[in-house]
Amino acid sequence: MTHTLLISDLHLCRSQPQITAAFERFLSEYAPRAEALYILGDLFEYWAGDDDLDDPFHRQITHSLHELSASGVCLHLLHGNRDLLMGQALASACGATLLADPVLVDLYGKPTLLSHGDALCTDDTEYQQFRKLVRSPAWQQQFLTQPLAERKAYIEQLRERSHNEKQVKSAAIMDVNVDAVAALLRAHAYPRLIHGHTHRPNRHVLHLDDHTCERWVLGDWDEHGYALRCAADGCEVLRGI
Repeated sequence: MTHTLLISDLHLCRSQPQITAAFERFLSEYAPRAEALYILGDLFEYWAGDDDLDDPFHRQITHSLHELSASGVCLHLLHGNRDLLMGQALASACGATLLADPVLVDLYGKPTLLSHGDALCTDDTEYQQFRKLVRSPAWQQQFLTQPLAERKAYIEQLRERSHNEKQVKSAAIMDVNVDAVAALLRAHAYPRLIHGHTHRPNRHVLHLDDHTCERWVLGDWDEHGYALRCAADGCEVLRGI
């Protein structure tokens, strides 16, 4: 059956070769059967800018994605909070289309809103302030003028700080806010919503203003592969890839 695959939160990096191997298997064994593949953010552990495309590890990933695209699978990328600096050069290297977040698509007759998901975590006000800053064109333009090595060092510091902060933040603060989800669904005429970011894979059913909506949360790839397969008859989870 014709279908589309959606994944997120792979956090690919050299230090997790088992995840890279799982992703390569996914691209060779699962993804070629799909009509399209959507990667909803955090493909990489971090992305310091498209001038890092010549890194051998990055070339490996972009080459594999380009091969998938060249085989006829439509490939789409969304920014995550870890790889928000992905640009057109990276998308072209992958043979992918870089989409806005959120983006409304039609999946086999079902309006479906796709997002990374971090914008919905509005209870974490400190993070939302930071998110607004680093997604501003002025900040990104200034940051990308710095040498690549300095950018990477700064991002490493941010990662360490984020890890430490997560140890003291409540789980509820780092999850999506139900009012933010409701507002997003209302603004887009009550579609199905698919997102990642929270690492809390699940299917939620929301009853909102006389409408029933699905919210699918994609799983991360920390321990094994995770994909959502959507077709005309609905969506199903593929685990343990």
